Amino acid sequence: MLRWSVILLVVALIAGIFGFFNIVAAAVGIAKVLFYIFLILFVVSLFMGRRGRSM
Repeated sequence: MLRWSVILLVVALIAGIFGFFNIVAAAVGIAKVLFYIFLILFVVSLFMGRRGRSM
């Protein structure tokens, strides 16, 4: 998921260089959403991993 957000960010940068600003806005928006989902899942997995090992 993090890989997709980085790919979309690169697509947005390339589209911004060439002046396709509608594509830039869409790609950056999708990249932000994917990054936040990745971040939330990462934090949840950290807490779930700690809770499962404490015996």
